[in-house]
Amino acid sequence: MMDMNPVRWFEIYVQDMDRAKAFYETVLDTTLEQLPGPDLAMLAFPQNPEASGTTGALLQVPGMPSGGNSTLVYFACEDCEVEARRVNAAGGNLEREKMSIGEYGFVALVKDPDGNMIGLHSNN
Repeated sequence: MMDMNPVRWFEIYVQDMDRAKAFYETVLDTTLEQLPGPDLAMLAFPQNPEASGTTGALLQVPGMPSGGNSTLVYFACEDCEVEARRVNAAGGNLEREKMSIGEYGFVALVKDPDGNMIGLHSNN
């Protein structure tokens, strides 16, 4: 048995960092921050080391395609319908409205402006 959460970090590859920043900040009602380090365009999602779960970043790398990924990142929400309602106005596409996943809560599926599919998850 592992003594840590199985996911430590995630990266979402984008082509237009300003557009991606605006989309994620609008939909998730949060603020992304530039990560210090290598000469890469990398914006981190907020992190609370005392909370469960993980964090990650948007990353723009020349020659690295976005969209068409086969991994889904689910963002925690109080009520995923709230964030789902923001998607189209923020430049993305709502792919699947809020739906029940039984005892595990609810999810909505969306695509960001770069074509990356992400999930929104809530218990309500």
